[in-house]
Amino acid sequence: MIDIKLIRENKELVKENIKKKFQDQKLPLVDEIEKLDIEYRDCKKKGDDLRALKNSKSAEIGALMREGKRDEANIVKEEVSKYGNEIVELGKREEELEAIIKEKMMTIPNIIDDSVPVGKDDSENVEVERFGEPLVPDYEIPYHADIITALKGLDKEASGRTSGNGFYYLMGDVARLSSAMLNYARDYMIDKNFIYCIPPFMIRSDVVNGVMSFAEMDAMMYKIEGEDLFLIGTSEHSMIGKFKDQMLKKEELPITMTSYSPCFRKEVGAHGIEERGIYRVHQFEKQEMIVICEPEESMEWYEKMWRFTVEIFRNLNIPVRQLECCSGDLADLKVKSCDIEAWSPRQQKYFEVGSCSTLGDAQARRLGIRIKGENGNYYAHTLNNTVLASTRALIAFLENNYNEDGSINIPEVLRPYMGGKEKIEIK
Repeated sequence: MIDIKLIRENKELVKENIKKKFQDQKLPLVDEIEKLDIEYRDCKKKGDDLRALKNSKSAEIGALMREGKRDEANIVKEEVSKYGNEIVELGKREEELEAIIKEKMMTIPNIIDDSVPVGKDDSENVEVERFGEPLVPDYEIPYHADIITALKGLDKEASGRTSGNGFYYLMGDVARLSSAMLNYARDYMIDKNFIYCIPPFMIRSDVVNGVMSFAEMDAMMYKIEGEDLFLIGTSEHSMIGKFKDQMLKKEELPITMTSYSPCFRKEVGAHGIEERGIYRVHQFEKQEMIVICEPEESMEWYEKMWRFTVEIFRNLNIPVRQLECCSGDLADLKVKSCDIEAWSPRQQKYFEVGSCSTLGDAQARRLGIRIKGENGNYYAHTLNNTVLASTRALIAFLENNYNEDGSINIPEVLRPYMGGKEKIEIK
């Protein structure tokens, strides 16, 4: 949510930003909010003026009573009573306007950074840099579900019976490999001085509304029937929510945390759920990172964070690239975002394995996360980045470490988590 001062002082900037995001249907909202805000401030001023007048008249009543001017005092009492009724009515209208303005403001997209390329959708995202040589071996790389099945590591038939489409059983060495990758990612982030955390896997609606847009929530999150609780789609939501309504001390910043959680997603949309494999599923595990920092430090942290992910994947022998997200591909709360994509030697193309975003003060403004400053309090900046998402990282790992005989090489960084194994062999 942007600061309403932007609409008061520079509404053309807000409109231009909406156009860059190809959301022209929201343009009338800016004028609507401006008009409502004028009425709100006028209502508030009238209420404040009447309260001051009421206090003044109330003091006058006491003076008149002391002078024995009871009739005059009663007349003033009637005036004060009338002011009281007007104040109540103005207060009701003020609350009503405040709620309407907030609801409309929640749909206005955040102001994107000047460096963000303008484009309609993800097809216009821009490749920035590649890391590692995207090799294609001279032997065939099977589909990832076939690789895992050959290693006795996947049972989707059983998960279909227990849970339906979009779920899976990972077993044996493959399940251990998935956990090993997450554990390595966790320890890597701890070594980077991020505090490790296992957060709640369910959050309330006020936290959901604080960290994401309504459209995202509806497309992603599962609601617990009969409860004000949602299953998290990513742990950054409960991690940022941890600081809801908190006043942070400057000396405690930046706050850097890494979290493990299962993630649950509806995956509503054109892509659909993958029937045979594990690329697009309803449930997976993820190591995440978040940073809460001073506004002037957010871009510096943004650059650091996505590079951590790149280094992790390169240590797993997976070539990756950084893709700058264009304006039309940015969620409404984001200021700037990039995807990290891993190389698929089977498909001979890259696919998304994570994303890094800075959201400016949008989440902090919605959740009330402020910094206590010397010259007043102000909103913090929040960032998040995927360290490693289990299923997609596993696919990239298997394809890039696959041998012609069907075995899988285990890079040195993972061997301590795999009991010293250098390879996973077909049994």
